[in-house]
Amino acid sequence: MDFVQVDRLNEAQFADLVRLFQNEWWTRGRTALDTRAMLAHTDLIIAFAERETGRLVAFARVLTDRVYKALILDVIVDPAWRGSGLGRRLMEAVVNHPELKEVRHLELYCKPELMPLYHRWGFTEELGDLCFMRRTKT
Repeated sequence: MDFVQVDRLNEAQFADLVRLFQNEWWTRGRTALDTRAMLAHTDLIIAFAERETGRLVAFARVLTDRVYKALILDVIVDPAWRGSGLGRRLMEAVVNHPELKEVRHLELYCKPELMPLYHRWGFTEELGDLCFMRRTKT
């Protein structure tokens, strides 16, 4: 199967993204309404679709100031395509994106079992005395 990289989603691909979100522990339950608002405020979308069908099969998004920080979020590959190299292709497209070329820190967070995947692109958990913090809306 051949894939085409996309940076904007059409309506069918948007529906595919909402479907993909339901497969993941951190995105399950996201609604179409929330997802549309989230995409409107996302700086970069890097995704892959099947060339023949246009079906969205891999997705990542980036929030960035294009100088100091870029936060990579929602890295997802359709379960049917996991293990095919599509995740590596997606991450290559993210880290080599022209708008991120000069950004000092590319950051992401993931579960421990995925850390070896991200080590390939120079991501590290060695952050000195920095800590990840979160405030949750109640």
